[in-house]
Amino acid sequence: MSVFLWWAGIKRRVPMHSARCFLSRVDLFSKSELLPRCARKPPCWSQLFLGSACKGNFTHVIAKKHQRGQKSQKKPRHLGPPEGSWQERLADVVTPLWRLSYEEQLKMKFEAQKKILQRLESYLKMLNGVNGTIAAPRSEGLCCFLHPIIPSPVIDGYRNKSTFSVNRGPDGNPKTVGYYLGSWRERNIVCVRSNHLKNIPEKHNQVAKYYEIFLQQSPMEPCLLFHEGGYWRELIVRTNSQGHTMAIITFHPQELTQEELCVQKETIKEFFTKGPGAVCDLTSLYFQESTMTRCSHQQSPYQLLFGEPHIFEDLLGLKIRISPDAFFQINTAGAEMLYRTVGELSGVNSNTILLDICCGTGVIGLSLAPYTSQVLGIELVEQAVEDARWTAAFNGITNCEFHTGRAEKILPQLLKSKEDGQLIVAVVNPARAGLHYQVVQAIRNCRAIRTLVFVSCKPQGETTRNIIELCCPPNSAKKLLGEPFVLRQAVPVDLFPHTPHCELVLLFTR
Repeated sequence: MSVFLWWAGIKRRVPMHSARCFLSRVDLFSKSELLPRCARKPPCWSQLFLGSACKGNFTHVIAKKHQRGQKSQKKPRHLGPPEGSWQERLADVVTPLWRLSYEEQLKMKFEAQKKILQRLESYLKMLNGVNGTIAAPRSEGLCCFLHPIIPSPVIDGYRNKSTFSVNRGPDGNPKTVGYYLGSWRERNIVCVRSNHLKNIPEKHNQVAKYYEIFLQQSPMEPCLLFHEGGYWRELIVRTNSQGHTMAIITFHPQELTQEELCVQKETIKEFFTKGPGAVCDLTSLYFQESTMTRCSHQQSPYQLLFGEPHIFEDLLGLKIRISPDAFFQINTAGAEMLYRTVGELSGVNSNTILLDICCGTGVIGLSLAPYTSQVLGIELVEQAVEDARWTAAFNGITNCEFHTGRAEKILPQLLKSKEDGQLIVAVVNPARAGLHYQVVQAIRNCRAIRTLVFVSCKPQGETTRNIIELCCPPNSAKKLLGEPFVLRQAVPVDLFPHTPHCELVLLFTR
């Protein structure tokens, strides 16, 4: 017997003759030796790993999900506005908590993080046979001490970056700029304007409005689907706390010549500098020729049509440079609370090296540089590393090194070069996909790393696997040879009001 597995974002056919087989296929525990004998066939296994959403017979629940999926393929649903307006439906998707008071939102998020930690406690108990975190200060029923959630200083219009799509609106207009409702799979995508969403600032909506006006005037069609032609694509707007605005427009060149491309670039530039779009008062306008769904700066360089090449932000006493392609937390005021929390938990001092993995523009390491002997940052995006180096030089910080590339390639060699007995405090702030397993191995096997601060925006996903590998008993088959970490403290920090999401900062020591 086999079914489709949808849990944790994994879609694959999985044989269901045993729970052990299920676990090995999703690779939470690839070796039975990671589990104590008493925990290899525990009761209520399905409820433990799938949570309260999957009560009852495990196989029946997943098979039923698959049947529902088959039915939806045979009878695709069509979006329509019978249950509320298009604006309300979009708000319910993008900002599901918008109808609640902020106090109620915080309570919901805190309870959600508590349940995640309780589930993690169950995993760790099975791995260790007993509770391996019993020596740590704990909240009731949890494997660590859970602090109260830290609220966002700004509740509405907090986003400093927004990405707007172009597609058919509810009225059929193919040049509508906004956010998607529906799914590509069911072919019922509708693009709805976002000027009612609580998390989008007015400036972003203004630029989106005038980009739509430009599209209406342009004889060039939008690119709705790559294989169907068209040119104009998405709009990205970035702003800072001083009100400066960067706009990035993505364009599919199709078969246009360079001369024809220059005409389109000049047209959009003219619109935002001398035409109706001048009211947006853009600080800079970028243009990217993209023949793929998404291109990095290295794959297709951002072309500055006018204005300043960067925007700047004041944060934690530093002047931070931000390039169009660089990662920066989307809630600036909330990011300051997040980074202060990381600094407090890290416990860095003049005798430690701070290792900042997935460092983005380097803000965490740069803000803690005065308190540590050296900062070593690793980041995949080259533009972000250039920003970090500029920020260090501008602010007179001389004890920082930033390395460009994949952490799993750079980290092992970097740690070897620092094996001189000095203690290392590691900070990791990965994307939702979590850390590469080689990064986890390098951290786990480096004896100099005694403290680890893990910042996660999705702790219930791949991060769970990362934490299990950091805390499980030594396992030679998985090349996890070092002493296991112990989860000591957890601090939820809300950077995303009106949504179910928040950042969870985890402190591990060993």
